Amino acid sequence: MANTDHRLRTLIGKCRLPIGRRVRLNDYDTSWGGEKLRKKYSKRQLEALLVQDVTKLAAAQELLYAADSWSVLLILQAMDAAGKDSTIKHVMSGVNPQGCQVTAFKQPSAEEVDHTFLWRCMKALPERGRIGIFNRSYYEEVLVVKVHRELLAAEHLPNCKPDKELWQGRYDDINRFERHLVRNGTLILKFFLHVSKEEQQKRFLDRINERDKHWKFSPADIQERQFWDEYMQAYEDCLTFTNTDWAPWYVVPADHKWVTRTLVAAIITHAIGKLNLKYPRVTKELRKQIKEAKRQLEREQE
Repeated sequence: MANTDHRLRTLIGKCRLPIGRRVRLNDYDTSWGGEKLRKKYSKRQLEALLVQDVTKLAAAQELLYAADSWSVLLILQAMDAAGKDSTIKHVMSGVNPQGCQVTAFKQPSAEEVDHTFLWRCMKALPERGRIGIFNRSYYEEVLVVKVHRELLAAEHLPNCKPDKELWQGRYDDINRFERHLVRNGTLILKFFLHVSKEEQQKRFLDRINERDKHWKFSPADIQERQFWDEYMQAYEDCLTFTNTDWAPWYVVPADHKWVTRTLVAAIITHAIGKLNLKYPRVTKELRKQIKEAKRQLEREQE
């Protein structure tokens, strides 16, 4: 078990993108850890590791809530069927719902399109003491909009040209926005769940072949799959230009869901732990009140 833990902790460092390097997604294995670890360790041991990290995350979230000095923003981006929803469900399973909020960003409304591309996400930012999860985010504006450039027309931007200058301007806006959040007490962790085209095909076929999964299927998923190469290029550009010291990207292998969930839980727990949070100090006056309350309650037992 200790060796399993060490293997996964070692991979955390490999998941974090190095600053200042061009990202090539082909350099990152989407299927890491699957069969190799299954041959060496039992399924029960691997599941226990996830439970362990989920338990640690629940404790970290309680401390975050009590300290009320930092907020945490988790951003999940991925191709369809990479497992964003299930990762959120499993990783956050032990967290107090009062201290956590999930926002899924779909196609923007007419009102949202009439504002800057960051506006709708600004409204959903977590307050201090809480964990906010963005299932997709403002990064869609340099991903899906970059692949489908006709979407820019709906934004009615003045002198808008879908050229290198526009995309670099958006990367710069995102970096400055995230820098502002960090300076004001928001820990930002960004995850790209890296699934292979072959695994996506398998998961789409599962949705088609299993009636209980039909509700997950959308014809648009198949249409978007035709733009796989364009999306990979857009992701490589996005990850390259928005990976910063203050808001790092993690490329997490997503072909084996238990690997994805365990890594994401471990990364979040480790990062919150580095904030060096403390429970609020109890004043001398409150200590007196606690002692008096204890005396009163103990008298009731007599």
